[in-house]
Amino acid sequence: MKTIIYTHKAPAPIGPYNQAVLVDNTLYTSGQIALNPATMELVLDTIEIETTQVMENMKAVLEAANMTFADVVKSSIFISDMNDFAKINTIYGSYFDEKTAPARETVQVAKLPRNVNVEISMIAIK
Repeated sequence: MKTIIYTHKAPAPIGPYNQAVLVDNTLYTSGQIALNPATMELVLDTIEIETTQVMENMKAVLEAANMTFADVVKSSIFISDMNDFAKINTIYGSYFDEKTAPARETVQVAKLPRNVNVEISMIAIK
């Protein structure tokens, strides 16, 4: 059974998609970018602040599904500049226990929505 997950604590979708879909005990999140959910304005001051906003948005989506970062089994990180990898990785890593961190790929792409620098999606299982 498919359940749509939505929270006002994360940015509202800006297209024909949902924040996340729960199927049985598996959560598939849409990619999160650094939109402030209260204002729907981008938070791009630094790559660290941008990544923190992305992870806080993801945290809100996980919580809406009664999950945490400990339930994440797979992450996909899309970045516009691989030179930012170390900074993004430091912020991203602070949300996980390194011993139980999920599988992940990080890919540099030519362009991301709204010209952001980082987008992250996840799969979690409860």
